[in-house]
Amino acid sequence: MSKKLYVGNLTYGVTDSALEALFTPHGTVQSAQVIMDRETGRSKGFGFVEMGNDQEAQNAIKALNGQQSDGRALTVNEAKPREDRGSRSGGGYANRSGGRY
Repeated sequence: MSKKLYVGNLTYGVTDSALEALFTPHGTVQSAQVIMDRETGRSKGFGFVEMGNDQEAQNAIKALNGQQSDGRALTVNEAKPREDRGSRSGGGYANRSGGRY
């Protein structure tokens, strides 16, 4: 069964393929995705890698967590399930300037 890893403290220039190449020596990489900001199109500095199985994931964590990549110490650990952030609807009067109707 595949295992998803969180990878943090990436430089803003890292691409999906560069992230995949970083993890390939440690096992089968099923997917690698750098998370991008929707507004700017720039990396948010973290991503997710899905390894082929739990043992490969553990090998990658041991090998890469704390290691330097482009001058930054990587954070690599098991990804936590995504939290439900609830509804994104606004609260009504957020843009009102306070004037009379």
